[in-house]
Amino acid sequence: MVVIEKYYPNWRNLDIHESSPGNRGASLKLKNNSKNYLATQYYPNEEFGAVINNFQNEDLENQTFNDCSFDLVISQDVMEHVYNPEKAFSEIARTLRKGGAHIFTLPIINKHMKTEIWAVKGENGEPIFTNKPEWHSNVVDANGSPVTMHWGFDIVDFINEKSGLKTIIEHIDDLHYGIRGELIEVLVSVK
Repeated sequence: MVVIEKYYPNWRNLDIHESSPGNRGASLKLKNNSKNYLATQYYPNEEFGAVINNFQNEDLENQTFNDCSFDLVISQDVMEHVYNPEKAFSEIARTLRKGGAHIFTLPIINKHMKTEIWAVKGENGEPIFTNKPEWHSNVVDANGSPVTMHWGFDIVDFINEKSGLKTIIEHIDDLHYGIRGELIEVLVSVK
């Protein structure tokens, strides 16, 4: 929220798409205070675009939205679970209006190394890990989400090359906001 308010202080009046929101923190603040907030989740075996459990079902790699639908796209710790991130970033760029942004978090694990693919999608949709299997919790799937990428700081160039979005990384270490620790980068990709 610190970064959203810094770059888009008028966020309450913007069209916002949040992919895979949680039920607390920034997600709850956005939901409760934005006039035009849309929350989506990923249910791979259901119809995309349909509303399921009060969420629109969307695949970030193949979204059902029209071009230039949103001012902001928000995702928190989602992009390390996408099998085809080049397609997802491109789709996010397509759905953003000019001047809009994808503001997101993800763990930048490879601080001093290049990004590594951690898993690829198998024929039946199951993960095939290229390294030690790694899973994160998922609010809509008790099995969790496979980690598909170990991102490095080269993500900035990757996003620009694949989507045309210009990305900066905000690193906030500020106890006034209760923020201190590892993996606290926030990325801002502007169209």
